Amino acid sequence: MSKSASADNPKPFDGAISRFFENEAPESVRAAIRAAKKDVVLNAGYPYGKRMDKDDYEDQLQALQVELVKFHAWVRDSGQRIAVVFEGRDAAGKGGSIKRVRENLNPRVAGVVALQKPTEREAGQWYFQRYVHHLPAAGEIRLFDRSWYNRGVVEHVFGFCTAEDRRTFFRQLPDFEQMLVDDGIRLTKIWLNVGRAEQLRRFLDRENDLLKQWKLSRIDVDGLAKWDAYSDAIAETLALGHTAHAPWTVIRADDKRRARLAVIRAILAPLEYDGKDDAVVGRPDPAICGGPEMWADHSTPGA
Repeated sequence: MSKSASADNPKPFDGAISRFFENEAPESVRAAIRAAKKDVVLNAGYPYGKRMDKDDYEDQLQALQVELVKFHAWVRDSGQRIAVVFEGRDAAGKGGSIKRVRENLNPRVAGVVALQKPTEREAGQWYFQRYVHHLPAAGEIRLFDRSWYNRGVVEHVFGFCTAEDRRTFFRQLPDFEQMLVDDGIRLTKIWLNVGRAEQLRRFLDRENDLLKQWKLSRIDVDGLAKWDAYSDAIAETLALGHTAHAPWTVIRADDKRRARLAVIRAILAPLEYDGKDDAVVGRPDPAICGGPEMWADHSTPGA
């Protein structure tokens, strides 16, 4: 059982998330969180009212993880190069999805790339350069827990890059991704979206859980008041980063269970690997998974 914050174990950032909830969050968000019942999805616009049944989820997850093992063996033995980019709102479930993708795979084959703040030397390089170093070689899968798209959203929202830096990024982005694909890298880009009330509920849970507090950062805390700025940056990033050779897959992640299954299916469905069971893999749930229009249709502040 997780241990909660207490006087002996204070909340991170001096309880800044709780203070935001009490004093600054929109009243509709506070009301949704206060009225929340177990397994009820907070976002009224989400296509499912309750979280997916746990037994059904675990049965499907186990079957899909068997498919991931087959996929992993195919990548290793055939020399495929797989890159999966995970982006999304803070607390949308990127880490949890990545964990379910790779927990039964050989870490020498399926590795996670989660880069820290650029060093002084990296900051003086071509922007994409430090990511190139982590691209997959033959027989490898690389799961990017955030990626070069930091420049499109986080760096822009917090002023960590100039407007010209960002324009240059978007100008070079299509050619950069085209080169990856042309060279044989199979690139999947997943954007996980989560509603404002659900995001804040997850932050509050992390703030109070000693085993999850490490997930919180100053950016998370300061970003709570920047919902609209994030929304604008996300809309532009999805529009400018969505191309025929490197499309975005957008997944509504208010229910983590459904989102994780959709993530795995989004990775596996387009590929014909040895022993693939099409009946198990199927396609991601179209009610929560699509292209950028999936985000645009549900991007209002309460969504």
